[in-house]
Amino acid sequence: MAIEIKNLQKSFGEKEVLKGIDFSFEQGKVNMIIGASGSGKSVMLKCIVGLLTPSLGNVLYDGVDFHEIDYKGQKEIRKNIGMLFQSSALFDSLTVEQNVAFPIKMFTGKNDKEVLDRVNFCLDRVNLTGNNHMLPSEISGGMQKRVGIARAIAMNPKYLFVDEPNSGLDPLTASIIDKLILELTEEFNMTTVVVSHDMNSVMNIGHKIMFLYQGRKEWEGPNKEILSSNNPNLDEFVFVSPLIKRPFPQKLSDS
Repeated sequence: MAIEIKNLQKSFGEKEVLKGIDFSFEQGKVNMIIGASGSGKSVMLKCIVGLLTPSLGNVLYDGVDFHEIDYKGQKEIRKNIGMLFQSSALFDSLTVEQNVAFPIKMFTGKNDKEVLDRVNFCLDRVNLTGNNHMLPSEISGGMQKRVGIARAIAMNPKYLFVDEPNSGLDPLTASIIDKLILELTEEFNMTTVVVSHDMNSVMNIGHKIMFLYQGRKEWEGPNKEILSSNNPNLDEFVFVSPLIKRPFPQKLSDS
């Protein structure tokens, strides 16, 4: 148990977006938050990483309530957080090397050689060795995602948050990104939280799944059980994709 949310609620005025959610995100696993647009996925992610303050409830990092500690304590937790944004959020005017180096220079006292060594390690880990001096505009969307991942792991985080990693990518590139997220999660024993609506990702790399429906947690479990959940709202979400086939019902015996 690395990150836990308890009775998480968030409202904006009269609009209740998150309605009392409990969930444990497990270390060394890819934990996925799925649901239709407007179900509360992004709001939940922002509450967990501290971009929004919950209206009620707790967000615990290894037992420490993020929203109950002071700024200094929050900063220490944030040092252990890596984030990959939906748009990659690279600095257009900085090279690949400079983008990955940015958090290292901001949060550590490493010298130039140590920074470069860490940058090159991260770029090598995402198969981008030798692309240090390219600008984001000079590389493909899939490569930009991999630069974003390299930057996200630059501080060797305990917690990795990923928002719609396959948005805008072709199926082959999306599969490469999925495999990379899974490998890094297991290699560095991170607690990885992925917000996604991509059922291929869910079925390929999701260890533990939370399904949100209209601000409530309607189902949780491993991906291997998702096709037989018997939850009508989850079924509607899952089987809307032509790539996800409904399991055939078992034949009843004649006895």
